[in-house]
Order: sequence, then C-alpha cells, then structure tokens
Amino acid sequence: MHESCRDVELKLGLAPGLLIDYHAAVDSSLMIAPPTGLAGGSVSQRVAEILLRRQWVAMDEMQRALDHATETNERIGRVLVDRGLATDAQVALAFGEFLRLPVIQLSRFTPDPVLVDTISGDLRSKHALLPIARTGQTLVVAVGDPLDVDGLEELRSSSGLEVVPVVAPEREVQEALQRFSQYASEGLEDILKDVEEGDVEVSSGPVAELALEEMLESAEEAPVIRIVNSIMIEAIRRRASDIHLEPMEKTLRLRYRIDGVLHENPSPPRSLLAAMVSRIKILANLDIAERRVPQDGRFKIRALGKECDIRVSILPVVHGEKVVMRVLDQSNLAPNLEALGLEPTAYRKIEFAIGQPHGMLLVTGPTGSGKTTTLYSALQEINRPGVNIITVEDPVEYQLRGINQVQVLADVGLTFASGLRSILRQDPDIVMVGEIRDGETASIAVQAALTGHLVLSTLHTNDAPGAITRLGYMGIEPFLISSSVLMAQAQRLLRKLCPSCKREIRVAEDQLRANHIDPAALADVRLFGPRGCAKCNNTGYLGRNALMEILLMSDRIREMILARADAAQIRAQAITEGMATLRDAGLGRLRDGVTSLEEVLRVTGAE
Repeated sequence: MHESCRDVELKLGLAPGLLIDYHAAVDSSLMIAPPTGLAGGSVSQRVAEILLRRQWVAMDEMQRALDHATETNERIGRVLVDRGLATDAQVALAFGEFLRLPVIQLSRFTPDPVLVDTISGDLRSKHALLPIARTGQTLVVAVGDPLDVDGLEELRSSSGLEVVPVVAPEREVQEALQRFSQYASEGLEDILKDVEEGDVEVSSGPVAELALEEMLESAEEAPVIRIVNSIMIEAIRRRASDIHLEPMEKTLRLRYRIDGVLHENPSPPRSLLAAMVSRIKILANLDIAERRVPQDGRFKIRALGKECDIRVSILPVVHGEKVVMRVLDQSNLAPNLEALGLEPTAYRKIEFAIGQPHGMLLVTGPTGSGKTTTLYSALQEINRPGVNIITVEDPVEYQLRGINQVQVLADVGLTFASGLRSILRQDPDIVMVGEIRDGETASIAVQAALTGHLVLSTLHTNDAPGAITRLGYMGIEPFLISSSVLMAQAQRLLRKLCPSCKREIRVAEDQLRANHIDPAALADVRLFGPRGCAKCNNTGYLGRNALMEILLMSDRIREMILARADAAQIRAQAITEGMATLRDAGLGRLRDGVTSLEEVLRVTGAE
C-alpha cells in the first residue's frame, strides 16, 4: 500500500504543496530502504540512472562525474552540483525517487525556532538535520544527505521519538540551519553584545500626550533601546530595504527584505513586543496609547557611518501590532542615470527622452520595482542651475539638492492634482508627479506637457504599451496622448548573482521551451546559477539591476493611438520597431552571466 504526497502531507501535518511528487510510489513506512528490483549496483549508479532517465544530465557528462566520484570518494550528487551539471533540487528529487522518500521544498517553508531546539546544535550541524513538524511522538526531519543513516539513528536515540526523514536540497537545509540554529543557543544579550545605545543617533520630534506611563517607561529601558537599535543596525549592514516585525500567536517574527526578497532572522522574545512597538512609535512621533488604528511616521538615524530615513507603518493585526520600517539610505541613490548600470540601448533612449524640451515620460511597474529611483536619477541628470525642477510626491522618499519637493497632504487638501496645479504657477521647467492615480491628475499632467513643460511620472501597469492605454481609460483623449507622451517605460528589479560564488549550470532545452524561451537564443552561452557564500549571506545574489522595456513614440504608434488601438497592437508594433521586452532584457543579462534563469523567470513572469 503506497501513499500519495498529499496523503503524506495530511498524515504529517504539513501544508499542501510542500512535498514534491516525483511520479513514483512513496513507501508508506517512510523509512530509508532501497526500492524493490534495484539490488546490486552502487547508490551513485542508481541515482545516476534516475538523473539520466529524466534527461537532466547527459550520458558523457554523467560518466565523467561518476569516474571522478569513484576516484575521490565523493558523493555523486555533490560532484554534479559542484560541476554545474545538475541542481540541488534535481539531485534531491533523484534521491527521493531512489529511496522512496518525500521531497520537501524548504524555500517555501519556515521552520518553528522552538521546534528546531528539539535537536541539539551539534547534531544539527554535524548531520544537516532540520526538524520540520512533530505530531505526537513522530518527528519529521529534512535531511540534506538521505544516506546519513548514522545521523538519523543518533537522533532517534537522543530524542526517543520516531524519526521520519524527508529529502531536501542540501543547500536549502544548510541555509535554513544557518538562519535558525543560533536562535535557542544564543540569549538576547549574545545577539546584542556588540550593540550599545550610542551606536544609533535618532532624530525625531517631541512625543505628544503619552497616555500610558508604563508603556513609556518600558520603551525607554536600556534593553529595549538596544534591541531596536540592533535591528536597525543589522538592516543597514545587510542592505535591507524593509524591516518587518510581525507578532504571531506565541512568537515574534523578524524579517528583512534584501534585494526584494524577505529573509527571516532570529527575533527578540514575544514578551518584549509592546515595549519595542512603543519605542518605535516614540521615535516616529506617534501616539503610543493608540493601538486600534494604523499609524504612519518617520525619523532619521545615523549608524555605520550612514544617515538613513526610516519610514514607519504600524498596522493592528490579530496578535498585536505589525511594524514595517522602510530604510531609505541616501548613499544608495544613484547620482545619475549612468550609475544605474543600464543596458546601453536603454540608457540612450532615456537620455534622448529627458533631453527633450517638453512632453511626458511615464515609468511603470509594480510597487518596489525602482520607479522612483529611476525618476530621481533622471532628475539629477538634468538638474542644472538654469532649470526650475519641482516635484509633488507621496511621500518624499529622498531629499534632492537643488530640487523643490512637495509632500502630498490629503488631510488638508494637498493632493497630486491640487499640488500639480500650484506647481504650474511656480514657473517650472521640469515637473515630476510621484504617481498619476486619477483622471484629474492625468489631465493636468498632459496639459502641462503640451504647454512647454517636461513632465515625469509613474503609473501602475505591467508593460510599457499599457501606460498608453491606461491614460485612455482615465478619460484622456487619444489626440492628447499622442501629442504629449514622449516615452513609456516598464521596469523590474533583477537580482544579480554574487560574483564570489556563482557557478556554471546546465539548463535542459525542455525547461526553456516550457517557459517560452527559444533554446537557440541561449545556444553556446555559459549559464550561471546561485550557490551562496558569506559575502551574500548565503543567498547566492548580491545587489540588483533594473530591467527596462522602453517604448519611444514613433509616427506609426501615434497613428495607432489616434485609431484607439489596444495595448497588444501597440506592443506588436513597438517590437517590430525594435523595442526590447522585459523578457528580452532579462535574457540579455542572463547571456552576460549577470543573473540566473530562475531570477529572469521570477521577475518577468509568464511573458
């Protein structure tokens, strides 16, 4: 009797989809045992047969890898991964099929730090064992080396529990262990031993009407100040853009967003949440007595030789107040377009557009795709004593020297539309509107572009042609759009491979075709993937680049706009005229060895 992966998930209390179905029967006992009919032959040979049958590795490459593994007494999986012939995930799937064990994706799973403590630190690190779930006397453990029977037996003996192994990619196990292994062994003083109160200088206004004296006292205690300071210092040290402090039912979750991806960190005790939130509210000049409604604020800090703005958002949730702090590091702002590291063609197109005396430039993309950074860089490129530049933003993220910046204050009637009207009476040459959100703002921006001003703004659309049609949906007439818009641009932020640890990999043609990529486009190209090292915090990626899809107006596209063509028709014409799509730009970075195929697919979606 065999069980499906879904049956096993239900039995072990795991979330649906965590276990990978490798299209082979899973032994209901879940114990390590060789499958029937495969007696004889080494484990390496059997795993190699599975990889060959699935066409993940070529025969000649596999034979060389087997010869090397025999000579050096290394495991075949490690040899294949080190040589870039197979991924950690493929090796894990092959071992899972050979041993009839479920395979788990740890990238989608967050282990409980308390559960991690059921295995001693020495045992975890020595045998790469990560506890996943516990039901009664059964402990589910992810193993990077499923043939390490000694480690499993030692765990059974020391814990007195029935140990159920599941296979995971070895790199994912090591990363998860690195994130969680120190949680229980290090006390709070150990985590904060290098951080003192004076390490962070905070600039904020006075606190108004503090109703809860006890909360104020606890927020001003030295340990709480040190905890909050340490969290902010670590965020700056790791180049994090956001800090998430999330109350769970029994624990507190601390995560940093680094290069667009959230990473979990050891967190302070749940009991300190109220005091920490109060401390953050005091810094941001918020009401610590109000815990029922969302609050927003900001403050400045100086740490690690940098001055950063911290934007605070507090949201009441079921188990307390969730805090998100956006870290705005002025030193990370590119001084001009060239510093963004754009692809040469994209750079030339933007340089041409911002060099025009009037018209509208639209930058589009989802939240967090770098639109504001691109606009700021463009403004600094054209910021000269002879031009008057005024912006209206919500909020003003970075303060730029020589540029007049207006903060939207909807409570007193200062909206994008009203602010833009006032700006046009201030004799501007160049105007930046943080975002066109409604038809009124769009209409004023278009009129400004038609009356001799260069207008830069953002929209939330998926691609460049979509920006043209979005203006139409906002009620702007086609003849106004065709006359005012100079350029529409869509962009995404793509993580760059860490240059210290990236490794060469091989990608099957079937995988490329499944993602609508012509294998011929990557023929004779060396492809690289992430590995992970100390320099990149074991993520395999370090820093980001912007991918840009730039549509410059042409006579033919203006005719199509007047004829009310839809976005798909405009897109097809733009591609005919030489527009590189986001996917094209991503594949260009892939060919240059800058990023990985997985990252290109993640960022460009289902194009």
